[in-house]
Amino acid sequence: MTVARQQRKAWFGGRLALGALLALVVAVARPPMAGAITERIVVDNLSGLAISGFDPVAYFTDHAARIGDGAFEYVYRGVVWRFCNEGNRAAFARDPTVYMPRFGGYDPSSLARAVARAGHPMIWLIADQRLYLFSVAENRNAFATRTDQSIAAAERGWREVEPMLVP
Repeated sequence: MTVARQQRKAWFGGRLALGALLALVVAVARPPMAGAITERIVVDNLSGLAISGFDPVAYFTDHAARIGDGAFEYVYRGVVWRFCNEGNRAAFARDPTVYMPRFGGYDPSSLARAVARAGHPMIWLIADQRLYLFSVAENRNAFATRTDQSIAAAERGWREVEPMLVP
């Protein structure tokens, strides 16, 4: 192998390694859900949907996380929400604050530390007739053991975080 070819090969191999390292850093730094962390309501970066297109009413009616249907959408606070059926969409339209996740879908355990971290629609809990989404199951479990104290701490953190988020 000539010296020039060895140098080209070494240069290409170094660039390849740098690219792989950059890809690894991006993958590790990515949150568990592709949610915006600058909005007052968590929005999926890929789809533009609130809570990744899950039906917020289904958590209450079906006691399950159900993905919504594109045929049943409703825009509230500038964000598209999806629903499983017309009845769920109508219920949400009558009073969105009853069904939408508290704190815009941010993890209340993270908010208690004044950190805006998107909750995941599959890790949820209904407490005091409100929907809460969590980034990890451990946060949900800790929240459930001390609900009143956890809600109070999240409310204090939300007052700090909310003004920094885009309306």
